[in-house]
Amino acid sequence: MVRLSGMKRRFFIGAAALVGFGGVVLAEEEAEQIKVLILDGPQGAHKYQETTPVMKEILEKLPIFKVAHSRSSKEACADGTYKPDFQSYDVIVMNEGYGAPEWPETTKKAFEKYMAEGGGMVTYHAANNCWPNWVEYNKMTGVGGWGGRNEKSGPYLYINDKGEVVRDESKGRGGSHGPQHEFDVVVRKKEHPVMKGLPETFKHGPDELYDKLRGPAENIEILASAYSSKEKKGTGRHEPVLMAISYGKGRIFHTVIGHHVKQMKEGSFVTTFQRGTEWAATGKVTIPVPKDFPNQKFE
Repeated sequence: MVRLSGMKRRFFIGAAALVGFGGVVLAEEEAEQIKVLILDGPQGAHKYQETTPVMKEILEKLPIFKVAHSRSSKEACADGTYKPDFQSYDVIVMNEGYGAPEWPETTKKAFEKYMAEGGGMVTYHAANNCWPNWVEYNKMTGVGGWGGRNEKSGPYLYINDKGEVVRDESKGRGGSHGPQHEFDVVVRKKEHPVMKGLPETFKHGPDELYDKLRGPAENIEILASAYSSKEKKGTGRHEPVLMAISYGKGRIFHTVIGHHVKQMKEGSFVTTFQRGTEWAATGKVTIPVPKDFPNQKFE
């Protein structure tokens, strides 16, 4: 059951209505539309004005999603008037980034309450870069980078050669990446709803591969990782690229891939983003994996 109650909209999914991206057809059934709110605002290094419309398009390719958008400003955050209505949505997609303006305290508390009581959140790429001093937000993202993050922020999180999850308490800054390149994504939790049915390994990129991410790393599962090659100025270890995090009763899907529009339109991003958003909102995944994943075309 979708979390939202007052704003639910019933609709009938017919097979013909769902022939779309990758030739996917969902079974004919009655469903509740998932209300999505994408949040963005001023930030450095990422062109949120261009990526937010693509996020909306990717989700609304499937009629189970209904997407709205809210953009912050330095002025609205400073004077306390930035107050999205979180409770009216099943899942919040964070397209924030390094240098994003600090939300008003009342807005932070409202979001913490929304998540703790069972809200859904998707943290996309640079959303793990922002608000290093917002303790509860960093618990929601699990790990992040930049913004002055260091050993005080929490451990590094990665997977060693034995396939073991490592929480490394050593000193050092949080957040890095080498030049964009193609890399293999390795599924680590095959039975998780987001990952079930995906190939054990699939290609993604060229894209940024974040490494040296660190943070509270609480209540977190690494769903998939990628090897950060030293030849590409990486760490020489498997770094998390897809994660699932719990915060109170809330669910968070964390994806570090999809730097910009070109990378977001890859099948590997589209399918994991759609499925991760559905899971964060409902706790289950009904969106099938396209037969030609990850090579299906997004137009």
